[in-house]
Amino acid sequence: MKKSDDASMKEKWRAAREKMEGEEIGKEAEKKKETKTPKGRKSGGELSFVVHEHHATNLHWDFRLEMDGALRSWAVPKGPPTVEGVRRLAVETEEHALEYGKFEGEIPEGQYGAGQVIIWDKGTYEPESVHEDKIVFVMNGAKMKGKYCLIRMASMGPKNWLLFKMKDKEKKE
Repeated sequence: MKKSDDASMKEKWRAAREKMEGEEIGKEAEKKKETKTPKGRKSGGELSFVVHEHHATNLHWDFRLEMDGALRSWAVPKGPPTVEGVRRLAVETEEHALEYGKFEGEIPEGQYGAGQVIIWDKGTYEPESVHEDKIVFVMNGAKMKGKYCLIRMASMGPKNWLLFKMKDKEKKE
């Protein structure tokens, strides 16, 4: 991906986010967002992702994609799919700082999300298309590889999404 494509993709993320949150981002807020962009970005427009296996009250996986200088997050109760044809509920949760992507350890009793957190997978991803209710991206992790899709299930509430692995075009046998 060229630098102009990277800038275009960032603009798509920003526009989709503005539309979803129903907020207008002024010039001052835009400056703050620019300063949050991680340094040392990999070439080709790749962004980071992490999946935390979270042993909280209920075991679940926290699926996190780097967007706008933060980790946009979804809780996936049955774990992210690694094969085509498996669809998983992904409930959107609060964003986390990029640094949280490196966290592994114990969240103490009495704190929200108390329990063991383990990095289940991590790597980079490249967004292919970004719309208000659908995000298509290519994952490059140890366990999650290939094209994936997140689709908002509006009929089940604004935070409920479906996460699934799409067919790889190159995988023709």
